[in-house]
Amino acid sequence: MRIDIVSLFPEFVGQIAGHGVVGRAQERGLLSLHGWNPRDYAEGNYRRVDDRPFGGGPGMVMMIDPLRDCLAAARLADPALAKVIYLSPQGAPLTQAKVRELAAEPRLVLLCGRYEGVDERLIAVEVDEEISIGDYVLSGGELAAAVVVDAVARLQEGALNDAESAAQDSFDADGLLDCPHYTRPVEHELGNVPEVLMSGNHAQIARWRRQQALGRTWLRRPDLLDEAGLSKTDRELLEAFKAENPG
Repeated sequence: MRIDIVSLFPEFVGQIAGHGVVGRAQERGLLSLHGWNPRDYAEGNYRRVDDRPFGGGPGMVMMIDPLRDCLAAARLADPALAKVIYLSPQGAPLTQAKVRELAAEPRLVLLCGRYEGVDERLIAVEVDEEISIGDYVLSGGELAAAVVVDAVARLQEGALNDAESAAQDSFDADGLLDCPHYTRPVEHELGNVPEVLMSGNHAQIARWRRQQALGRTWLRRPDLLDEAGLSKTDRELLEAFKAENPG
C-alpha cells in the first residue's frame, strides 16, 4: 500500500509514522510513505500558499493552485488510482469500519490543512472524502494523518507479528471494546490475575473474554452496544455481568 501525504510539514508525519508497526510495515515492503510539500509548487520568492479569507475574519486560508499542483504531482508519481482524503474536523468520524475500508485501498493521498483550512473550491473538485478523528480542533491535519497511517498500516497483512492481534482489538468485527489483558506477575499488590486465564480451559477463557468485552462496552461505551442485536448467549453473558457489576 502506498500513502502520499500532502502537508507543509511532510517530514513531521514521516517521523511520527516511522516507528513501531508502521515502521515495520515499511521495512517489510507492505507500506510506502511519501511526503509532498505544496510550498514546492507555489510561485514567487516567498512560496506563498495561503491568503486572507474573503468576507473578512481571522486567520488565513490555503490557496487553490499550490495545493492543486501538488496533488497533481502526487497522483502522477504512481499509476495506482489514489483516493484523496482531506483531514478535517468537518469530515465523517474515523471508525474501525472506515479504517478497514481504507486499508483495502491500493493507494491513499492524505491532504493536511493548516490555518483556517483549505479553499472550498479545491475540496469540492479534488477531494474524494473528508475524515475527522474527533470533535476537536488541531493546528493542522498532520497528527490526524499520522493516526490514519497507523490505523491502516496495522491492518496490512504481515504488519503485525501476531496475525490475531488486529482481530482482537477494540471495535473490530462486532464493534465491542476489547477485554482486559494481564501478564506476569500473577500476584501483585494491585491485584491478581483472574484464575480463569490460567486454567488452560480455552472455551472458558473465550467465554470470559467475550463477557468482559460485552460488559466493558456496556459500562464505557453503551452507544456502541446494540443489545437487541446480540445473540442469546451474548445477552446471557451480559446480564450476568450486569448482576455482578451493577451500574
